[in-house]
Amino acid sequence: MRHLAGRHARSLLVLLLWPGLAAAQTSAPPTVSPSPSPSSEAPVTLDEALALARANPAITAARLRRAVDLAGIDIARERPNPEARYEHTNELPHDALSAAQLIELGGKRGRRIAVAEAILRTGEAELAQTEAEVTAEVYLAFFGLAGTQRRLEVARELHQIAARAREAASARYEVGDVSRLDVLQADLALYQAENDATAVEGERAGARAELNALIGRDIAAPTVASERFDLSVPEPAEATIIALESNTALAVIDRQVAEARARAALARAQRVPDPTVEGTVTHGAESEFTWGYRAAVAVVVPLFTRHTAAVRQEEATLALTLAQREAMAQRIRGAVASATFRAAAARQQYLRYRDDILPKSREVEAMAQESYRAGQTNLVALLQSLQSARELRAKALQAAADFENALAALRQAMTAPPK
Repeated sequence: MRHLAGRHARSLLVLLLWPGLAAAQTSAPPTVSPSPSPSSEAPVTLDEALALARANPAITAARLRRAVDLAGIDIARERPNPEARYEHTNELPHDALSAAQLIELGGKRGRRIAVAEAILRTGEAELAQTEAEVTAEVYLAFFGLAGTQRRLEVARELHQIAARAREAASARYEVGDVSRLDVLQADLALYQAENDATAVEGERAGARAELNALIGRDIAAPTVASERFDLSVPEPAEATIIALESNTALAVIDRQVAEARARAALARAQRVPDPTVEGTVTHGAESEFTWGYRAAVAVVVPLFTRHTAAVRQEEATLALTLAQREAMAQRIRGAVASATFRAAAARQQYLRYRDDILPKSREVEAMAQESYRAGQTNLVALLQSLQSARELRAKALQAAADFENALAALRQAMTAPPK
């Protein structure tokens, strides 16, 4: 199916163009200035665009969070410093030098480290989510540029057809078969085709600038989107399974669940009081002794506060995150199923234009051109045929664009947070 879809994509441009009149008539040079040839431009495939997008500023900024989270782990590993104190008094003993050390019980340090490591994994998942969001934007921009390129090719072809129609009207006018009105009408059709081509040129420049900004190229770089990309549509059940396994939004929530569990464990550990041991060396009580010592242990008595509220808060946060995870999974199921059905329908519409509508349209247009040259029909019929050709090509191009946009929306639903 992948190879068939690839052939469909590669043949789309050829099928949208109309070679019938070009083969039947001598081509007249269009009055629109030709754009640079593709060889002078910078072609890029979809895979290359996605690779270039990894240097996107949004992704680069998201990567900086890792250094912050690693520092957080180092902070969590720190142990309490001892406290040293010197006292001098007019009482006996006159001098005292003491040292105190807080001893953490209940596994508080290990729980802090677990929380910091969970935060690091959450940051990694959020980086993957940012990459997925940028990738979805690249898909849309790439398909948008590819669509405007096809529209421009068709606009140029229609301009050439209008130029040949104008040439045919002039030839018949020269021999007296038609009036000057036919020539004027053909001129108007040619001008309209020139305007259409100019408008599409501007749209292509805008689409090109958008893609260049995403993949880190110069905004004015003459990037060309390659037409070789996979246009296959997975089955809804298969797409849903893949999405539930690989969607970055679900991965972020899973990491947040693990982080909430670690925080709840830390809150429970905080309920265990930490003792402080102290040792003191004394000096200056000569009537009784010269040097002495004393030892002490202090511990917080959990009389008024037992930190139970903090435990309840973290456990409630965990329950909330689990509920949000289930809600997100349900939204992803719906978004993926909807996007899959839309993509399949858009693909069928595109194939009808490719296989049925456009081939018959080419036959009708060729017959209309030959009939006018032979004097069997008037210019109005020919112009109507050209207008019909323009409308059919516009619909075919829109069908192709809808198909590509549906594929981009499907990928976004499978890998990124639903909109």
